[in-house]
Amino acid sequence: MTMETATSSSSPSPVPSLVFALVALLCISVVVLLILRYYLPLRSTPGYLLVPVFFALWLPASMVLLVPIDLASSAMADDVDARGIWLDPKALRVSWRIAYWLTFALTWFILPILGEYSDSGYREPRQKVLDSLYANAQYYAIVFGSGALGLVYVLISYGHFSESLKSTVMALAYCWGLVLAIYLMGHGLVSIPRRLFRNANISGRLRRIQTQAPRVYEKMEDAEMDLEDLELQIAELSRRKGGSASLFQDWIEELVDMTNLPESQPSQAGILRGSGNQSPLPNVITEKYLAELTRRLVRAKHARSRYVDEWNRLLQDAVETQAILDSAASKKLDFGKASPSSGFWDRHTLFTPYTRFLFHYHLVPCLQIALAVLLSLASLCIVWSELVKGLFPQLSVIRYSVVQQRDRGKDQVGLVGQVVAALWMVYMCAAAFISITEVKVWRGRALVRRNTAPESAFWYASQVARLSVPLTYNFMTFLGGIYRDTVFYDFLGQLINLTPLGKWFDYLFPAFILLPVCATLFGLYGKIRRIFGSGIDVLEEEDGDNGDWPGAAFGTGSWREGRDLIERELNGSSSAIRARRADPASAGGRSAPILSIPARPGRGTTAPPRGGRGGPTTPFGTSPTAGTTAGPAATPRRPQANTSARRVGRAAVVLDEPEDENFFEALGHRFRNTIDTFDTPKWLQDIGQGIKKPKWMGGGGGDEGLGRGSSSSSGGGAGGGRTDVRRWFGGGGGEGRIRL
Repeated sequence: MTMETATSSSSPSPVPSLVFALVALLCISVVVLLILRYYLPLRSTPGYLLVPVFFALWLPASMVLLVPIDLASSAMADDVDARGIWLDPKALRVSWRIAYWLTFALTWFILPILGEYSDSGYREPRQKVLDSLYANAQYYAIVFGSGALGLVYVLISYGHFSESLKSTVMALAYCWGLVLAIYLMGHGLVSIPRRLFRNANISGRLRRIQTQAPRVYEKMEDAEMDLEDLELQIAELSRRKGGSASLFQDWIEELVDMTNLPESQPSQAGILRGSGNQSPLPNVITEKYLAELTRRLVRAKHARSRYVDEWNRLLQDAVETQAILDSAASKKLDFGKASPSSGFWDRHTLFTPYTRFLFHYHLVPCLQIALAVLLSLASLCIVWSELVKGLFPQLSVIRYSVVQQRDRGKDQVGLVGQVVAALWMVYMCAAAFISITEVKVWRGRALVRRNTAPESAFWYASQVARLSVPLTYNFMTFLGGIYRDTVFYDFLGQLINLTPLGKWFDYLFPAFILLPVCATLFGLYGKIRRIFGSGIDVLEEEDGDNGDWPGAAFGTGSWREGRDLIERELNGSSSAIRARRADPASAGGRSAPILSIPARPGRGTTAPPRGGRGGPTTPFGTSPTAGTTAGPAATPRRPQANTSARRVGRAAVVLDEPEDENFFEALGHRFRNTIDTFDTPKWLQDIGQGIKKPKWMGGGGGDEGLGRGSSSSSGGGAGGGRTDVRRWFGGGGGEGRIRL
């Protein structure tokens, strides 16, 4: 009796581990709420959206906590001090059942139905539910058809019916999630370290931002034009007072309230707005037509808000990166005054201009390179473990980093192994989840700060829930035979390995991770886009030379066009106007600076068309007639930025020079401006007068001299008597190039 009492008193108690697990779950809940607050306005978001999305994020995060606890509980160390966090097997089984089946229900039923419900254009909840079920009918038909085929296969292979249905459902859901998880994780394992390496180069980061600017700006303009077309269509619909439109006057008035058309003289709005591509109104207005029109209007508003937010963030990144790059000369860095809507860390800082320069210019690039090297090694270990876990599990690097203690030939997992296992799982999940935001095949869905569309929030939450279980079980297979003793394997793993097909699929398919890894590492997506056209946008690659590939011209996304576009946009307040018009809350962060460059007196200029659109322009960025006929009294509509230091011809001018340039930079600028404005001497123009052009140079053998024969074509706007000797080598005088 005394020995039993001593043994029971010396046995460890799971109460401390239980308290730690509850505190960890509370911390996870706080982090999930902060994520939701970042992408959704919590106060105005309905409960049917917040609660499912919260659990869709909270349950995968809790699995990152359950896996190390399950490993330590099944492979408990004999040393009490090295055991770590462990729980009773019964509590673990209940936790896994709740986490798995709730995630399963959210992934396959709750979130898809609620997503289509929020995207439906009908007004009544009953009609929204019916529309959502109808939209998901094809999806469920494919799912149930695949499940029926799998059930037949399991019945033939296993021979019993008691576990066939449940095992088929769980195995098929796992296989489909594993296919998507391996592809996305393979892309993210390369994308994350490469992004850190590239961002460490400040000038290269600015070049990539400038390369992305024309594409983002064009998409923002297209989104605004699509929205304006729909608004004009609704304005035209509101003018119908009789017929079938009279039955839906309340609905039409709600649509008018959702638009931004002027209340006075709405009939003249079509002259000023829209692209003229709006669909004609049908003769009979039906409920289905109004529902589809409402759906399109809501999608267009969210698309416009998405690209406005993306454009504002791009401008902010460009300004801050340019400021960091320019601070190398003055050794001082100042981002300007933060806006009231900025975050706490943007409005309060302990840095001085000099320490801020040291932090952003020297310390941050070094940290990014160090982290990129570390994550590159981690990616290599994950890929290697995926390749060898089926045939040579003892060669898995992840196994040796998690399974640390071995006592009497038994693998054990302690507290250090639990921490390492949690870090491995966090990196694998981050690689897969980040890739979701980069893949461009999701019907225009996107995450927007404080203004994410409800349907997009449901869809992204469902993808996170769908990938959590395959990634969790896939990580446990890295650990060799130790994972077969866990509660999770007893709950899910044995059902996946129930048939030979499921077992071989689980071990061999992860080897296909080499396909997305090699495709991302060697730029296969960019090559496909260049071969089949720029309209192919499967994955968003951060390629700094995207605009310099053969065939790309000015206006197709070159970094030079992006640089000019950003400078022109910062000269005015159009970005701030768009942000206020889209959503005041979506334009958070530091306000974009506004450059005010005064127009030169006595010279009338007009702003060039933004984004490379509009009529023809001269080399100076103005229309052919604006700079010559306006006269001194003409005033520019918008101040023009000094977008390039190159000016060809005698009309080159030098705008305001920066005040912080050093002596050598100022001397180089003056020397370059002197060379650019240098006119051809008279004696050089007269060379060749009276000399006949030889036949091998294309001369016709007439009496016309070389200077006279080329003056009409090479004089340009300088007069008929000018001659440019550069035409001897095949180069145009107006282009300033010599072609050999």
